Amino acid sequence: MPPAQPTPSQTIGPFFGHALPFHHGDQVAPAGHPDGITVHGHVYDGAGDPVTDALLEFWQTPPDGSHITATGSMRRDPVTGGHLGRNGVDFTGFGRVATDAAGHYALHTLRPGGVPYLAVIVFARGLLHHLHTRAYLTAAADDPLLTSLEPRRRATLLATPDAGRPTAHRPDSSYRFDIRLQDDGTHEETVFLELD
Repeated sequence: MPPAQPTPSQTIGPFFGHALPFHHGDQVAPAGHPDGITVHGHVYDGAGDPVTDALLEFWQTPPDGSHITATGSMRRDPVTGGHLGRNGVDFTGFGRVATDAAGHYALHTLRPGGVPYLAVIVFARGLLHHLHTRAYLTAAADDPLLTSLEPRRRATLLATPDAGRPTAHRPDSSYRFDIRLQDDGTHEETVFLELD
């Protein structure tokens, strides 16, 4: 008998939005944190149209740059076992955000320490495998990934300060990071990483 072969990948379809999003998945930083920032943008397909059913995961280090993870901020309902949402206090460096009807997302977090970026994973209809990328809040001159890319490709990884959304007391509190799944003829495809 021949050895078993792995099952081929299948698209995740629009149905993933049923179980993966969770209440306050976009609130990585505790609400009202004085150092909170917002990273927001749109996800676009190869025709330049918004992807209205994408799901983005964000992973990052805490502001102190440590790689020790907290035990978690999710609370469960003791009766049903379902999710009650975040506890609103702990920072665990993980967020999950769905795009809205305009293909827009927004994440509320803290500036990562030790590295200048947020790791981003993109799930969307039509993708056989999720995509990995990074949203750089600053263009670090010594970052090996950024320095390996030509300027037009490097620009797809750089979040830009968003003067239209900052709070009055924090002019550097908002960044825009659009994700383009393919080159649409006008805009370059976002750089995606191949991870083992």
